[in-house]
Amino acid sequence: MDALMWISHAEGPLRVDELCHALAVELGSTNFNSDNIPSITKLLGCCQGLITVDWEASTVRLIHFTLQEYLFTSPYNFSRPHSTMAEICLTYLNSEQVKAIPADRSPGIRDTTFLEYCSMYWGVHARKDLSDSARLLSLELFREYNGHISGKLLLMKHLALDPWRFKDRATGSPFSGLHCASFFGIVEVVTALVEMGYSDINERDLGGYTPVAWAARNGHKEVVRILLGREEVDPDKPDNFGIAPLSHASSNGHERVVKILLRREDVNPDKPDNFGQTPLLFAARNGHERVVEILLGRKEVNPDKPDNFSQAPLSHAASNGHEGVAKVLLRREDVNPDKPDNDGQTPLLFAARNGYEGVVEILLRREDVNPDKPDNSGQTPLLFAARNGHEGVVEMLLGRDDVNPDKSDNFSQAPLLHAASNGHEGVVKILLGREEVNPDNRDNDGRTPLLLAAWYGHEGVVKVLLDVKRPTSTSEIMTAKHHPSMLPQTGTRGW
Repeated sequence: MDALMWISHAEGPLRVDELCHALAVELGSTNFNSDNIPSITKLLGCCQGLITVDWEASTVRLIHFTLQEYLFTSPYNFSRPHSTMAEICLTYLNSEQVKAIPADRSPGIRDTTFLEYCSMYWGVHARKDLSDSARLLSLELFREYNGHISGKLLLMKHLALDPWRFKDRATGSPFSGLHCASFFGIVEVVTALVEMGYSDINERDLGGYTPVAWAARNGHKEVVRILLGREEVDPDKPDNFGIAPLSHASSNGHERVVKILLRREDVNPDKPDNFGQTPLLFAARNGHERVVEILLGRKEVNPDKPDNFSQAPLSHAASNGHEGVAKVLLRREDVNPDKPDNDGQTPLLFAARNGYEGVVEILLRREDVNPDKPDNSGQTPLLFAARNGHEGVVEMLLGRDDVNPDKSDNFSQAPLLHAASNGHEGVVKILLGREEVNPDNRDNDGRTPLLLAAWYGHEGVVKVLLDVKRPTSTSEIMTAKHHPSMLPQTGTRGW
């Protein structure tokens, strides 16, 4: 039954060796006895056909999804499975064998057989159901956590944080037990650590995160409340990139945590990070409409404040297709719907480039949005949509009388040339339906849409263009084959 418990309640598919090692752990033992590890053959026999092995992926699973549903949902099959699994993981992490692994080196394959799972997920199981035994085992782990290998694995693997973020790890503070408990959101353990004065509540780890930042980032509102209840806490302390807890919560859409932090007078609701990104910008970029509304309710928040690249929240929302956020921002009179960034790119251009028809439609309703406004390189929203093959956006833009369907960029490359060179047959047909579009337009290097379509082997586009061009067009195809000097060079804008 233990094997069935692990397979049905594990955080993701279990490898064969992980399951075998999990079954070998003796609760309460300070040593891991490898003699207890069952063979997979024995394990399969004991489970009487209820589990099977995917040998290609080296994972073990239940024989049918209906069995998974039954075991997971029935409260009578296992007694407190998550607390038991947390206790097993913590017993393993507290074993002498694991504690002997230096935290300053990468563990070998044998070391990580069960170590990785325990490091990543013990806290997940504990948060779901924390027993007294698991609480004591976690406090035991945290007594020596600064030098424990599991802390490093949690940061570098489970969080998928870039290694370069920790390149100065020698000068940083360790990932403490309070950081870890706050990350997992284990209320009882955080409370115990705070009351014991286990570590500096404002201590920054290797990434510059404080315990408050971890709790805010992962949406653990009760832990945030506990930490903010301490007089010495700094609720606005930024990480290595200047990102404060409020920005972490806003970026991940944790509305309740955002509200809790905004109640503090010592939290700046419009605080930018090292790249000029504010909490509002983070929320807008990730499409968290409700968080955007909450932040806009604060008079200190500038709804049009750009980052270091002059991209305002609306540009980020448009670039990622968040229609709801765009509507909320555009209700504000102090938001410029046509505001360009450092490269001259507007919200409409971002939306058109990425094919977000809903946002394009919203912006095109505005009289203060120029639908044909080029960026610093002369590229218009239509050109970007054509180059990326977004037929719906192309049709929407061409429905406007104030959009030039044949407008070239600074390299004399028109939308048709971009669509043809990238093989977007549908867009080519749409553009050729306009009398203003010249199929023979040449760029600064004398290249036509047909020449580039032929060079890149876009047969469908070539056929469409040949249907509207002169018989001499075949000579362009020969030119594409025999004169590569006329073709785009590496690094040319737009290719």
